[in-house]
Amino acid sequence: MSNIRNFCIIAHIDHGKSTLADRLLEITGTVQKRDMKKQLLDTMDLEQERGITIKLQPVRMNWNGVQLNLIDTPGHVDFSYEVSRSLAACEGAILVVDASQGIQAQTLANVYLALEHGLKIIPVLNKIDLPAAEPLRRAQEIEKLLGFSVGDILHVSAKDGTGVEELLDELVKEVPTPDHNEIFTIQPEAFEHAGETKALIFDSTFDPYRGVVSSVRVFSGEIKKGDKLQLLRAGRKIEALEVGSLDPQYNALPILKTGEVGYIVTGLKNVIDAKVGDTLWQGKSEKPLSLTGYKEVTPFVFAGIYPIQADDFSNLRTAIEKLSLNDASLRYEPENSVALGHGFRCGFLGLLHLDIVQERLEREFDLDVLITTPSVSYEVLLTKGEILHLSNPGELPEAGTYEEIREPWMKIVILVPSDYIGGVMELCTSRRGISTNLQYTDEKRVEIFFEIPLASIITDFYDDLKSITAGYASMSYEPLELRPGALSRLDILVTGDKVDALSQIVHKDDAYHVGISWCKKLKEIIPKAQFAIAIQAAIGSRILARETISALRKDVTAKLYGGDVTRKNKLLKKQKKGKARLKKFGKVSIPQDAFFAMMKK
Repeated sequence: MSNIRNFCIIAHIDHGKSTLADRLLEITGTVQKRDMKKQLLDTMDLEQERGITIKLQPVRMNWNGVQLNLIDTPGHVDFSYEVSRSLAACEGAILVVDASQGIQAQTLANVYLALEHGLKIIPVLNKIDLPAAEPLRRAQEIEKLLGFSVGDILHVSAKDGTGVEELLDELVKEVPTPDHNEIFTIQPEAFEHAGETKALIFDSTFDPYRGVVSSVRVFSGEIKKGDKLQLLRAGRKIEALEVGSLDPQYNALPILKTGEVGYIVTGLKNVIDAKVGDTLWQGKSEKPLSLTGYKEVTPFVFAGIYPIQADDFSNLRTAIEKLSLNDASLRYEPENSVALGHGFRCGFLGLLHLDIVQERLEREFDLDVLITTPSVSYEVLLTKGEILHLSNPGELPEAGTYEEIREPWMKIVILVPSDYIGGVMELCTSRRGISTNLQYTDEKRVEIFFEIPLASIITDFYDDLKSITAGYASMSYEPLELRPGALSRLDILVTGDKVDALSQIVHKDDAYHVGISWCKKLKEIIPKAQFAIAIQAAIGSRILARETISALRKDVTAKLYGGDVTRKNKLLKKQKKGKARLKKFGKVSIPQDAFFAMMKK
């Protein structure tokens, strides 16, 4: 194991992480220069177009006789679960900071996560070739925030390769060998039985030709093709149909040894069977212990996904099932709406995750879908003492049947130039945020800490934050506990009938403004009828807001060409009676197009 180093890269979006990975692959000779392309490890079209990493990707390199296993990780806070998975399989991490922008909030969150896992951090200032680069100032900022000495921070340009060879030498020198992984320290009892094979699954993907392919880190023993292994948590038995490394293409090997990172073709047909965090085991122990290092992925944001064409429901179901094979964090269950028809209630890790799923459904499966207004998961304490968990506002019981509603709160950290402190504080407090701390990273930047309800930040909060700060702010968040709040279900009524797809849980202080806003939107969208249509926002039986769509007037006298005025009055009187009858018995059928336009707004 002395010639193996396992490491990952921690960086904010657009700080050059993927470009640095490209240079590492090129300089180590893993990929020939003629085969190089930008963002080589970002295999999805969406990743390359948006310039972000969505899925972690392991790759093996060699440098001066040392095997380097890089696990490329996403930088966005929505995919922090991907980062935590790669950290548990590593002993070191490269911290990449843009020399012109400085360290960002999401990067800090991932660095603290790496430190909790006991990883050796190698700080690197990237993009030193840019005219706007301020290496000294940014190095001093890193020193103040994280305690690294300015002299220990490497200066590189991933674009032209400056300093990358020195970085490789530093990796070999500073990153501990695989036997220094924290799992050996915190769980020594898992390795008491000599000769046992234990490997941790840190990612699983579905290959249509191979079945489930699991990325693993071998902690003890070795795995060969044909070995019979057991998934300890799932209780499944598998055969290793193929083992090897990603270079970055599949490269079959005869054996995966202790400390190495590689892949195993399991032959399973469902990624859920090879769950991330499970332990592959082979041995004679009667009660083998699973390895620790992972937490169950918990969705934060929930939304309904419906096909625009009702005939596409079966195609949507097939698409979501296939998508979930490659995205184990996606949660879904069937849902039926009176207004929108059949669809699925899906759980996501954040708005970016939701956006990515929507785009993949549209691109990879050629589906036109509607995403309903995002909501969060609530906990309702019923009067009987039972606790109800719900993510669909329409499922909230009637008032009087529950004691309180608890909503999830988040701890958010915002890094922003000091000129924008006032605007950021005002934005957070207007969203029911509670300020907990404020500290300067240097004379020009400040770190602001808030506790805030998750429901307040899942829609337009980040856009407003970027707008207020001219795009300079960065934000990270982590979950806190559930807290009771003055929450109620806001219903939208059209001619007295509740529209279930538009119900939402809101704070009572915001209910009036939200109700007015939605009523005005619906007034613009719902087509006129031959009778007046009342649009109301209500909490229980209390009406908070109302808009009225005036009746469509048909000119029934247009066919008259003169004659006595009594003929005209007779037609108008007949029309008036007909409108009264429509108002009493008529129903407003809201077209699906109106809902689609509403959601897009």
